[in-house]
Amino acid sequence: MDGHNRAFTFFGGVPQSILYDNDKCLVARILPDGTRQRTQTFSALLSHYLFEDRYGRPAKGNDKGNVEGIVGFARRNFMVPVPWFDTWDAFNAHLEERCRHRQGDVVRGERASIADRLVRDRDAMADLPPSLFDACDKRAARVSSLSLVRYRGNDYSVPVAYGHREAWVRGYVDEVVIGCGADEIARHRRSYDREDFVFNPIHYLPLLEKKVGALDQAAPLAGWDLPDVFATARRLLEARMGKAGKREYVQVLRLLETFDLHDLAGAIKDALDLGVMGFDAVKHLLLCRIEKRPPKLNLEVYPHLPRARVTTTRAASYMNLLEGHNPGLAS
Repeated sequence: MDGHNRAFTFFGGVPQSILYDNDKCLVARILPDGTRQRTQTFSALLSHYLFEDRYGRPAKGNDKGNVEGIVGFARRNFMVPVPWFDTWDAFNAHLEERCRHRQGDVVRGERASIADRLVRDRDAMADLPPSLFDACDKRAARVSSLSLVRYRGNDYSVPVAYGHREAWVRGYVDEVVIGCGADEIARHRRSYDREDFVFNPIHYLPLLEKKVGALDQAAPLAGWDLPDVFATARRLLEARMGKAGKREYVQVLRLLETFDLHDLAGAIKDALDLGVMGFDAVKHLLLCRIEKRPPKLNLEVYPHLPRARVTTTRAASYMNLLEGHNPGLAS
């Protein structure tokens, strides 16, 4: 279904009809009279784009010989030697570039180039609808006691506030979206492994704020790659405040529920540079960064608070204390 969206977007229109193989994601059953019982998702796609679906006969490759030939051509010319890319998106971009480059070729038996013939084909296509088809697998689910939702053999995290609640899942090609009621509550990169756990550490921070003793052993936080300033902030907070400092560090992390990681890392660096490491200071500096205003880490904006006056220490002050408690020692 996602491939249809991408193809129609590339063509700039919807063909009048498409010839298909009898793939299981399209055809649920072939009835005795030869008609196809479509899958629910494919029926929704046809209703969205309004084109005719035609099918080749089972085990009759000659019904779609042109398709088989083009697949072989693409494999031999675009994938030999075997290409290597860091991501599927980069690989698909490479294949699209090769296809666009080939549009200047003239196929044997034709007089016009592929690009010119494509222009004629576009004239016969229907216009694209205002929005693309929602190409996903929709399922109902339930959030477990560990704030996980299972989809196709893998577990995906959601915020701990949704534990034990009914949820819905939309599985796209590259991501999994989870919601509860009318709200989207989580979005993850889709895993194609089996029995995999896909965590978003931010989902578990409210619970860790209450149980800071589990901060070092929490599985959702394992492998969380944060900038170095976060480790420095935690070390300073724990050295100064002990267990309370660990809780304050979690409060700093919870700012990621609302703000961007890059902005928060910058605010922590500002707090370290100013020597004012603490949750309140980091939040203030973060807001100043976003609002592009200078920070005010002084009491001038709080006139109702009593001012502390610190003077230079004098030895005579200590002598007065000693005289008041032990006159003999003072003499």
